[in-house]
Amino acid sequence: MPKIKTKKAVVKRFKLTGSGKLKRYKANKQHILGFKNSKRKRNLRKSTLISSAFENQYKKMI
Repeated sequence: MPKIKTKKAVVKRFKLTGSGKLKRYKANKQHILGFKNSKRKRNLRKSTLISSAFENQYKKMI
């Protein structure tokens, strides 16, 4: 069996943590920031973990 190719789009968007979970960055921080309040923009800076429902799917793609 040949190796499964890596999905490059997934590799660019997600990183594995030390415990093996997938980390992602939040959306809606690129443009049209004028009407978003500071608290909202500050919280969008932080990374978060992906849902456990999708974790196995994305790990296979990496």
